Amino acid sequence: MGQIFHPSANTLAKLGVFGGIFIVIGMFGAWDLFLRSPYTTGVGQPIEQDVPFSHKHHVQQLGLDCRYCHTSVETAAFAGIPPTKTCMNCHAQIWKDAPMLQPVRDSFASGKPLNWVRVHDAPDFVYFDHSIHVNRGIGCVSCHGQVDDMPLMWKEKTLHMQWCLECHRHPEKFVRPKDKVFDMNWEPPTDVSREDFGKALVAEHQIVSETSCSVCHR
Repeated sequence: MGQIFHPSANTLAKLGVFGGIFIVIGMFGAWDLFLRSPYTTGVGQPIEQDVPFSHKHHVQQLGLDCRYCHTSVETAAFAGIPPTKTCMNCHAQIWKDAPMLQPVRDSFASGKPLNWVRVHDAPDFVYFDHSIHVNRGIGCVSCHGQVDDMPLMWKEKTLHMQWCLECHRHPEKFVRPKDKVFDMNWEPPTDVSREDFGKALVAEHQIVSETSCSVCHR
């Protein structure tokens, strides 16, 4: 019986098998890149709000402390979204007739809260406590970025588990003195290495490297 397939068919078959494997691997790689892309994570994309609140104006230019609006950040899991009354403490006198602040005045008059869109919104299966991190010397900038440079708020970090674990495994890279937690421009001292300085703070703040699943997934 004559040969049905040309000898080159063996080579084509091998190429087809290996090519299929590489295609599958490439598809998984492309999917992973998609999941980590700004399109999916929202990193670096300003979020439009009913009121164009500028952290840059209020924090950098006016010098407002984070805790003036986020009142429960040191004592509760949720940092707190300021009630309209907090806005009106100033805006009953300043820019009190500005058109862009009409939603604020309407909210204050009606008692209906403003519809703020959450920028940093952890999944329901993740437990995160602001007070624990703040009271252990983790600065706002570590998670939220330089909010004092943001005309509109955007997400600076992915909030992916890998990002969280980087800090949990190596807290010495991120910890700072407790009185500098809300300082947007704090830098570690230059006369000692960041690692040594961080390790000293880890010991001082009694930080334990928590990486168990149950810490965040409860």
